[in-house]
Amino acid sequence: MAQSRVRIVDVADALGLSTATVSNVIHGKTGKISDETVKRVQEELEKTGYIPNMAGILLARNNSRIIGVVVNDHPKYEERVLEDGFVMSSLNALSHEVNKKGYFLMIKTTTDINEVIVFASMWNMDGLILMGFCEENYERLRNQMRISFVVYDGYFDKCSKFVNLVIDHYDGGYKAGEYFKKLGHKKALCISDNYICMDKERIDGFCKAFAPGETVIWKIPNTKKGRVQFYKDKFLELSKLDITGVFAVSDYYALDFMQFLQAGGIRIPKDLQIIGMDDSMASRESIPALTTIHQDAYLRAKAAIKCIEDMRDGKEYDTRIVLPVKLIKRESTRKL
Repeated sequence: MAQSRVRIVDVADALGLSTATVSNVIHGKTGKISDETVKRVQEELEKTGYIPNMAGILLARNNSRIIGVVVNDHPKYEERVLEDGFVMSSLNALSHEVNKKGYFLMIKTTTDINEVIVFASMWNMDGLILMGFCEENYERLRNQMRISFVVYDGYFDKCSKFVNLVIDHYDGGYKAGEYFKKLGHKKALCISDNYICMDKERIDGFCKAFAPGETVIWKIPNTKKGRVQFYKDKFLELSKLDITGVFAVSDYYALDFMQFLQAGGIRIPKDLQIIGMDDSMASRESIPALTTIHQDAYLRAKAAIKCIEDMRDGKEYDTRIVLPVKLIKRESTRKL
């Protein structure tokens, strides 16, 4: 017969102590308890094989050591947002950083901002990291949550009570355009599913490296099926426009377009060259490997955790931090 689970009351009865005393030792509240009593309780817990309710312990402490991450499961990801290159690399870097600092990482995906509030209220978190939501969402969260939070790549002029942690989107686009110009390209295409916020900055930076009239912008559908049809309809336009280089605002769209082109017999980089942005794992493993703009996920993760700690501890912090980017040259580009 299986042994019954040991309860706090069982430990207290065995030691002749109150359940409150035993509970306080378990939860680390030992300031008013003698060292001898603490030792007795700990020895009895070990002897009896008591299994603590970790959720209860974390909720009872002033600092739970929990960092929550909430990712917007936008329809464009087609319910596979955690497979996105940027999201995967961000979570991987955060996992390493929280492990190093002794935190726990909790991850949630949702399209409903109300779920973020519920998620945050369920746990005594040290802080939240949010990815992919819009400005009005962040303002609402700021007004309804006491938990400090950091935003990855938010887009707004001012913020308070939270940190907007961004990369230099404009410079990333410019580096891509500048490199194409050095390779000898005279006409280039930009592809994105919108022309606002950070994508606009990336496109504007790219176009700045070219003379007026040397760039074309395509606003592409955000579903796979829609993009395939869009590319089919636009296929002949590429050769008519004398386009030799393509800049996509993300590795996801760059690789997606490259696969379409290769399926149609277009050779990369011989017939057409492509640059992405993010430096995802998929960009390194594609054939050919994708030239891209690198953003340091580990640097961002380190900055995010430090900001959360500073906000939690009442220290001064910058509300907007801009991280640098750099060009990574791979096989999807070459000199013309």
